[in-house]
Amino acid sequence: MNKGTSPQTRSRPLITLHGITKVYGSGLAAMAALKGIDLIIERGEFVAVMGPSGSGKSTCMNILGCLDTPTAGAYVFENVNVEKLTRKQRALLRRHYLGFVFQGFNLLNRTSALENVELPLIYRGIPVAERRIYSLRALETVGLKGWEKHTPSELSGGQQQRVAIARAIVANPKVLLADEPTGNLDSVCSREIMEVLVGLNRDMGITLCMVTHDAHMAIFAKRTIHFLDGLIDADEQNHRV
Repeated sequence: MNKGTSPQTRSRPLITLHGITKVYGSGLAAMAALKGIDLIIERGEFVAVMGPSGSGKSTCMNILGCLDTPTAGAYVFENVNVEKLTRKQRALLRRHYLGFVFQGFNLLNRTSALENVELPLIYRGIPVAERRIYSLRALETVGLKGWEKHTPSELSGGQQQRVAIARAIVANPKVLLADEPTGNLDSVCSREIMEVLVGLNRDMGITLCMVTHDAHMAIFAKRTIHFLDGLIDADEQNHRV
């Protein structure tokens, strides 16, 4: 897969799900988390995913992030059928094309902000000097210039989430998948984090897909998809605040 995009590639959706189902268990114990969903996400979109617990939204995000595979249906990413890839190939797709932000930050406690951000580049074998340049740039992008040497215990919750976002974007992913990124934050910090995500989408062209239970956060996205009982119940355009 090549990150460079031709005019023909740019005209195609970045992500297409067609008839995606996910069944856990078998026989009488079988439970369908997804029941045949169709979804298109265009390049540069910012999509919020909402729904009650058990609606299928987290299962869908896991499939989008190559953390799980569908039972049936097609998942096309950059014209590649992801459901046909091997486990190793899916891991490579995650490493080179996807970034992840979680509710719990998932930072290494005794490691500086800069070193936390560098981790994905270490796994990719990037030389030390280049890692430092890219990581400093990522921290500056999320508004943490001057905080590079601080450990998570020396940062607020909002600052920790900014470090986590910097870590997710340091390798220049095509898609950023955010799972309740403001779930552990107060309303002021939540709004600040959403402004950071909006900026990444607007200024860097990163496609964003965010799971949230908070309608006040979902409105920052360009589009909100509502899941219910394993199906997409609604798909609507937003007017940003």
